[in-house]
Amino acid sequence: MAEITIYQKPTCSTCRQAVQLLKESGKPFKAINYYETPFTKAQLKNLLKKAGLSPKDILRTKEDIYKDLGLAKKTLSDDEWLDALVAHPDLIQRPLVEKGERAILARPAESIKTLL
Repeated sequence: MAEITIYQKPTCSTCRQAVQLLKESGKPFKAINYYETPFTKAQLKNLLKKAGLSPKDILRTKEDIYKDLGLAKKTLSDDEWLDALVAHPDLIQRPLVEKGERAILARPAESIKTLL
């Protein structure tokens, strides 16, 4: 059985809810704070591929950094969006949860149950 990995920010309320759901499930999982252990571009690209998502699908458009970088006015390729997400983890919607060849953006946190 594939291990579950949750990529999260511990201060995020949705991440805390998702971690709690995983604990309650009794299934083994690994929690990775992607601020302490940043995504590589290849890792994030692979995770998004498993989830069937594009980089723009996981953008946090209400973050100050999104506005500060003027990203709303830019037309970027997926590759350029990945560079921005890796360079500025505050732009990444969370939590991202991976199990084997599947991954999801667990928003709302209860959607994590689809992997259990």
